[in-house]
Amino acid sequence: MTTKTTLFSLIYLLCTCSGHTQDSSKAREANELLTALITESGVTGTAAGYAVQGKTAAGYRCAENQAPFTDSTRTRTASIAKTMTAVAIMQLVEQGRIDLDAPVQTYLPDYPKKKAGDITVRHLLAHTSGTGQYQSDKEAESQTEFPSLEAAMAVFKDRELLFQPGAAFYYTTYGYVVLGRIIEVVSGQNYEAYLQKNIWDPAGMNDTGVEKIQAEQTNRSCLYQKQKRKTKTATENNLSNRVPGGGLYTTLDDMIRFGNAIVENRLIKAETLEQMTQSQFDQKAGNPYGLGWFLYGPPPHESVVIGHSGEQTGAATQIMLIPKSKTVVVVLANTSGTWKDVVSLCSALIGISEKPGQD
Repeated sequence: MTTKTTLFSLIYLLCTCSGHTQDSSKAREANELLTALITESGVTGTAAGYAVQGKTAAGYRCAENQAPFTDSTRTRTASIAKTMTAVAIMQLVEQGRIDLDAPVQTYLPDYPKKKAGDITVRHLLAHTSGTGQYQSDKEAESQTEFPSLEAAMAVFKDRELLFQPGAAFYYTTYGYVVLGRIIEVVSGQNYEAYLQKNIWDPAGMNDTGVEKIQAEQTNRSCLYQKQKRKTKTATENNLSNRVPGGGLYTTLDDMIRFGNAIVENRLIKAETLEQMTQSQFDQKAGNPYGLGWFLYGPPPHESVVIGHSGEQTGAATQIMLIPKSKTVVVVLANTSGTWKDVVSLCSALIGISEKPGQD
């Protein structure tokens, strides 16, 4: 494959704005935007889909055999899985079963104490715990099968922190593995079972779950990777070392259902979402981060637009929400190395969705 076959190869997009009346002019503008971005990037043979107050899909989930993709095509979530983990934690906070400011050892007594200070649940949600990230490409592209979250934590739990908890922001998937284990201990269910019962089922998500390496899955997307302006088939890595932070699969249908469940307050209360969308650390650069959500709105109203991005082998993803207008935009691609384009497209579609109707 060449760059022409996939800057947005197997991108599928859903833009639904349940709080706004959508019109044909918006649909046309969204279509023109998507077409322009693809054309300007020199992409041909692309698989693309978008919907405004509805859903549609086109193209291929696997370019090699031209297998069509639909709104039920399965792809990796990458780091937007963190939003689901954060919502699960906050459900347990609402129930009084988790204290955000309690040390990790309150729920995981065997988790090693750190010289730099106590890590709290809040620190983990906000990426201010000082917990590190993958230490090598081999660790990031792991082929090791970890049978449990407890086993996955063994990779990093004895490492010293990068800084005193609360003193800085450092994005880490490993911190969310710890949160996943806390969910298991507090709820008495394994991570996948808890999310199935308390997030996926209530949201109507019928095709989301924990990815298993080399598992035979109907409608599963192939994985691609863009490097140095060329795109090639990617080598599948084992995501069992990061399940709560980026080891799930989903579909276009399911992610929009998740977004709708959030803005309609069906998974957590409105005041809980408000709590999650308060900046937890004064960063000097980049978007502020709350409790499981990036804050994308312009200052001083950063929480007006919230969401999360992700990128890993064979995936580049973005979800954006405007809770006040109940706007949900999702962009998923099966080609890593295209994250900036995915974010740009999602941001542009948010702008279109908020325009007044013209017809």
